[in-house]
Amino acid sequence: MNRTELSQDQVFEVLQSMRRRYAIHYLRRENCTVDFADVTDHVAAWGYNTTPTDLLKEQRKRVYISLYQTHIPAFADAGIINYDLETGEIQPTSRIRVFDDYLNVFTNPTPPWNRYYCGLALGSVLLFIGIWIGFYPVAILPWFVAILGIITAFGILAATQYWYMQNTIPKSPPEFHSTDD
Repeated sequence: MNRTELSQDQVFEVLQSMRRRYAIHYLRRENCTVDFADVTDHVAAWGYNTTPTDLLKEQRKRVYISLYQTHIPAFADAGIINYDLETGEIQPTSRIRVFDDYLNVFTNPTPPWNRYYCGLALGSVLLFIGIWIGFYPVAILPWFVAILGIITAFGILAATQYWYMQNTIPKSPPEFHSTDD
């Protein structure tokens, strides 16, 4: 499975289990290195419709075993995560984003980011043309101020898009109330 992109069959194979979907949701939401125990606690809590603190030892153990023996190795084999067996640390890779569309990760409508970037690019071109032909009031701007302003505007837009994409993932999976494992 370690190819550049996952095929649709591979995606569906990974998503065949509710526990896998819950684990992917948790890893995608956290988007940083997490401990195996944290993944287990959240997946078990969602699977048993409770909170991590209210989980029974047997519930946690059942989920731990299935994640440890089956699901996490499948994620690692598919290149979705980097898993350190010794420390129990799980780091999602950029490949985990392939599941966003399949799992309806984003509950809010996604803004048309491509239009914002195109609009900013067009505005930048018009600003440069205005400075070049001496169009008042943009002609009073020095070139380096215009370039610095445009770079700053693109940076702010990119940071806003990143923030939006990270903060619109809900706390619990969309299918929170159903279980199949």
